Amino acid sequence: MRPSSRQPEVVRCEGTGRDTLALSGALTFASAARALADAGRALAAGAQTRLDLSGLTRADSAGLACVIALLAQAARDGRRLQVVNPPEGLRALADVCGARGLLESAQA
Repeated sequence: MRPSSRQPEVVRCEGTGRDTLALSGALTFASAARALADAGRALAAGAQTRLDLSGLTRADSAGLACVIALLAQAARDGRRLQVVNPPEGLRALADVCGARGLLESAQA
């Protein structure tokens, strides 16, 4: 088998303000576990109330699971995390998976 020349997918987790945590890059199977760990630490240490997904270039079912897990973490901590700017592809995937209600309730 020939080694892949494709670069590993990276998602960045950045605090863009006191209340916003932003994810950017490809949130896929290759990056979701690390993104969840990084974003989870940021949420635990900060006072973020918004999760901005406008910087995502791609997301798959693992990415959707990551977002849902972050919502669950915030709820366990007694906080509400609002999802803002989810890409259309992520909304469509949530619809197919029967999870659009979770994503939409976090947008309200």
